[in-house]
Amino acid sequence: MSGELTPSVIKRIIRQVGLKCAAQGQSLSETLVAFMVKAVVLDPRNDFNMDQILTENDMQDLIQLCVARLLDTTNPSLSTIKMQVYFDMNYANRDELLSEQERVLEGKVAPVVRAITEGGPHDQEEIENVYEKIVTYALLRSGLGSPTDIEAIREVTAALQSVFPQTEMTTFISLSKRDKEQQLKDLAMLVTGIRLYNKQCQKGGIGIDDLPNILHEAIPSATRTLDERLNSCQLLAHRYTALLESMQEDPHRHSQLSTFNLKEALFNVRQYEAFLCILQSNAITSAQEVESLDVKFKAEMMVLKNTVQDKISIESKEVFPLFIELSKLWTGYQNEMLLLSFLTNMADNLQQFLEIQSQLFAEEMLTSLLEGVTVKSDEERIKETMGTRVNVSDFKNQEWLFPETTDNFDQLLIQYHGFCAHSIGVKGITLPGNPAIGILKHKEKYYVFSSKEAAYIFAEDPDKFIQLNVEKAKKYAELIQLLELRHQFEYLVPHTQTRNGKKGLMKPPPKCDSGTQTDTHILPPTIVRSYEWNEWELRRKAIKLANLRRKLTHGMQTNLSHMRRENCTQVYVPKEAGTQTKHDNSSNVPKPQIFLKGLREGSSAPTHMVTVDLTRPLDET
Repeated sequence: MSGELTPSVIKRIIRQVGLKCAAQGQSLSETLVAFMVKAVVLDPRNDFNMDQILTENDMQDLIQLCVARLLDTTNPSLSTIKMQVYFDMNYANRDELLSEQERVLEGKVAPVVRAITEGGPHDQEEIENVYEKIVTYALLRSGLGSPTDIEAIREVTAALQSVFPQTEMTTFISLSKRDKEQQLKDLAMLVTGIRLYNKQCQKGGIGIDDLPNILHEAIPSATRTLDERLNSCQLLAHRYTALLESMQEDPHRHSQLSTFNLKEALFNVRQYEAFLCILQSNAITSAQEVESLDVKFKAEMMVLKNTVQDKISIESKEVFPLFIELSKLWTGYQNEMLLLSFLTNMADNLQQFLEIQSQLFAEEMLTSLLEGVTVKSDEERIKETMGTRVNVSDFKNQEWLFPETTDNFDQLLIQYHGFCAHSIGVKGITLPGNPAIGILKHKEKYYVFSSKEAAYIFAEDPDKFIQLNVEKAKKYAELIQLLELRHQFEYLVPHTQTRNGKKGLMKPPPKCDSGTQTDTHILPPTIVRSYEWNEWELRRKAIKLANLRRKLTHGMQTNLSHMRRENCTQVYVPKEAGTQTKHDNSSNVPKPQIFLKGLREGSSAPTHMVTVDLTRPLDET
């Protein structure tokens, strides 16, 4: 059945290619098969047009070509693609690897955590069982010893009892699930710190390896191994480059060496070199991290010894933080051991993809082919061109960057993995670029060159040579990742997509069933009260506003109000009170006492009456 290269069609092609390879005894991953399908479709020599519908015959031809290339174990191109797929699917940076290790550790202790935190023991026997599980958790969490080692269990139990006696289980049981989990982590770190301190004092430490000394021996050994392998592959790259250059200069040598897959072999060792450089950088980072851990661990142990000093009892707030910090530093050592083991395994597994070199070119054959040929290393090529640089005045519309005029010159993102932008498409050779010649900035991208002449030729028409490089990558699919050209080819194979922004090879997109639901009205209704639809009402408001423009607001100020400020006072509320003003008083006046004398003189004689006033004066009263 014919059809376009839709995801379903590509998936069917990948499945059929995988089945045919499996029938030939080659079990290949879906990612490798998908990448090979992409490589065959991109290769212009196969005449597959992405814009046309493929017939059934075209699809069968595509399947046969993919199977043939996947079964051709003598082609270095297949080994390079396998190497790229392996590295892309297995390599992880420090953060990714450590987060994955933490996830694995959480899954390992999850059953024990659930048994401890879920439900509550009631009798003494159940409480003792939970306490034993806490001991197991502390041992598993620290990774210092086996849960089946009786001596290690006794040591952990003794350390746990010193900071968390069994009498405190009642308080622990009453905590919430989240608080229990947090306290378990704290207890595990405390127990680990105590065991490390006891090991330093030669009073315990059963099952604890001497990680600092192990790392001090393992990291230099791993670094030396990487250096040796890196030097070996670089020597091969220099030899292959010299042979390819001699082929272009001498037609006789071209006919002699054309039967060898020299370009594919060169790309193979260049890719191997790039991956080894990544691993070497990680090994150097690990060495620096171990040095930092050594300084911190010794300082922390010294502070802890000075704090304890054979004391019978010590406050927990003084020593507990030191034990926890000691445990965290030891976790750093464990992480570096994990990273070093990962890097060593990656380097050993990458070695298998370089075995094709010894099959193609035995040492004697390669030595004979190199007779009369000058082999130059990358450093020697760069040193030869250190005295030359581009003359900016020769270019009117090109921008050139130099170390003395550009900030963060060493941090510029160079295209094509730092190889010469001219030699890739023209010669098909990966020559190291020399930034000192000048970095060409074209369409916000940066390009370096192996010589001044190459820079001048490229700068005449950059788009032309960029397209040549793309065409070269279509012919040799391994260049897509080696030269970091993934963004230019992602759209060609809809079935695949990049793993993430930093990794380049393709894998099928994850799929899942999902559903969404939205509210009818997410936001509360908003009614604009000032909205008017009536034109005449709008005119009325416009006239009103126009009239307001002719209104003026006047203000004046008097001398009394000048420079006044607002004041405020506070008074007390009158309180209820009462007074009495009435005063009772009295005064006495003399009682009038007036007597009349002579009223009884007799009847014959005239009466002479005398009035006698005996009233007392006022001042005597």
